[in-house]
Amino acid sequence: MTREKIINVIVFGKEVGKIGYDLDQGKSFFQYNPAFLDSGQFLNLFPFIFKKIAPVQVFSEFKKDTFQGLPPMIADSLPDTFGNIIFQEWLTARGIYKATPLEQLAYVADRGIGALEYKPIAKLPKTSKVNIDEVISILEKVLNLKKDTKGNDLSELALLNVFKIGTSAGGARPKILISEHKKTGEIIAGDRAISNDYYHYLVKLHINDEDGYNKEKIQYACYLLATEAGINMMPSKLIDDTHFATLRYDRQNGEKQHVLTVTGLTGWDFKSEPENSSYENVFKVALSLGAPHKDLQQLFKRMVFNLVFRNSDDHLKNHSFIYNKDNDNWSLSPAYDLTFALNPLLTFKTTSRALSVNGKRTDIHLKDLLILADTFSIKNPKGIIKNVQLLVPKWAEIASKLNIPKNIITSIEKEIRLFS
Repeated sequence: MTREKIINVIVFGKEVGKIGYDLDQGKSFFQYNPAFLDSGQFLNLFPFIFKKIAPVQVFSEFKKDTFQGLPPMIADSLPDTFGNIIFQEWLTARGIYKATPLEQLAYVADRGIGALEYKPIAKLPKTSKVNIDEVISILEKVLNLKKDTKGNDLSELALLNVFKIGTSAGGARPKILISEHKKTGEIIAGDRAISNDYYHYLVKLHINDEDGYNKEKIQYACYLLATEAGINMMPSKLIDDTHFATLRYDRQNGEKQHVLTVTGLTGWDFKSEPENSSYENVFKVALSLGAPHKDLQQLFKRMVFNLVFRNSDDHLKNHSFIYNKDNDNWSLSPAYDLTFALNPLLTFKTTSRALSVNGKRTDIHLKDLLILADTFSIKNPKGIIKNVQLLVPKWAEIASKLNIPKNIITSIEKEIRLFS
C-alpha cells in the first residue's frame, strides 16, 4: 500500500479540494479546488473552520484521537471505536500494522456515512450478499480479542466482509451497513448501494446474551416511545427480533446526503472537552447554521426525552445536521441513538450527563429546562415536558411486549426521571 500524502475530497461528483497530512508533525493541510470556489456551488458545505479562500490552510490543533490531526469535518468520516477494531484486525491480517489517517480515508473512499468521498480509492474486492449470522460469528471472535483472532479461521475474506460493511459506521457498539431490496428482500452490503430500489439500514448487532438482556431491544423500545412523543426519527425495526435496524438519513431518495455531527462541524471534541459539551452549544450551532425554529423545538423535545428516559450518553457526536444541496442550507437531522444509556443491572447514586443543561450534569431540575427554553424561545416548554412524561407508563407495556426481562424493565423504570 502506498503511503498516501495527498487525497482528494469529493462531494456530489465535484472535487471540493485536497487534504494533505504530515505524519511526523501530526498536522494536516486543506486547499480548496479553485474551480469549486469559482463555481459558487455548495458554498455552505463547510460552514465553520474552513475559510473560503484559495491558499492552503494548515491545521495543527486537532491532534486528539477523535480527529487524528485532520480537520473535524473530514475526521467525521473516520471509523469510530468498533470500526477501528475491525479495521486494524483486517490490516494486521494483511501485514499492515498502522494506517495513516489519509490511508484510512482511502479505505473509507466512497463508502462512508454522508456524502463526502475520498480519492485515490484503496481497491477492495467486491462483496455482495450478507448473512448476518456469519457476520456475528466473525465479530464474536474479533471482539473477544483472543489469540485465535489472527488464526486461519479468521480469513482475510471474512474480515474484509465485516470491514466493508462495518467500519463506516461510528460508535463503540458493533454496527453494520446493509441494503435490503424493496421487492425481493435480498440483503446486500450497504457500503456502496445508493439506489432507491433498496432500503438502506444501519444495523446495531446483538452479539451475545451474557448480561441476560438485549440492548438493541431496549433501544427499539425507546425508539417507539420517542416517535410517539413526536420526535423525528427514521423508521426502524428489529431484525429477527434481535438486531436494531434504522433507515439511514444519509441515504434518501436514491441520493447521498451530506451530514456532519456537531463535533465534525465545530471541532469540539465530544470525548475530552466538557466545557463545550452542553445542550446550549448544540442549540447555538443550530442557530448559527440558520436552522428553522421547528428544529429548535425538536431539539428541546429530544433533550427532554433524553433526560426523562436517562440517555446520559447523548454527546456531541449524537447530534447531527443535514445539508440541503439545492438550497445551500442546513437543518437538524432525525434523532438517533436514543436509548437508556445506563447498565440496568447496576445501581447508580448519581450519573453525570455527557451534555450539560444550564451548566449542570447532575441534579438537573425543571427550572434548568425552562431557563434553556427561555434562552432559545422554545414555545410551550411545559407542554412538551408534560407530553413526554405522559409516555412513562408505556415503557413497561412496550418492553413487556418485546419480551425484555422483567427485572430489566423494573430497573429501568426506577431510573426514569420526572420533572415537576
